[in-house]
Amino acid sequence: MTTVPLLLLRLHLLLRLRLAPPGGRRDGRGDVPGWVLVTVMTAGLVVALSAVARDQLTALLRDALNSVK
Repeated sequence: MTTVPLLLLRLHLLLRLRLAPPGGRRDGRGDVPGWVLVTVMTAGLVVALSAVARDQLTALLRDALNSVK
């Protein structure tokens, strides 16, 4: 279970090093690579959580919907 967060951290650090502007300078265009990284890491967390807790999440959602009826 700890390998997924470690892998995501390594991916984050690798992308930060690769996408960093030379000399540490930044312009006013925004942080598009940062937003892409956040999106990729969020998708990875969703996939990891659904792989581990799919049955529990399904039961939780089913119980919540049944209690509304």
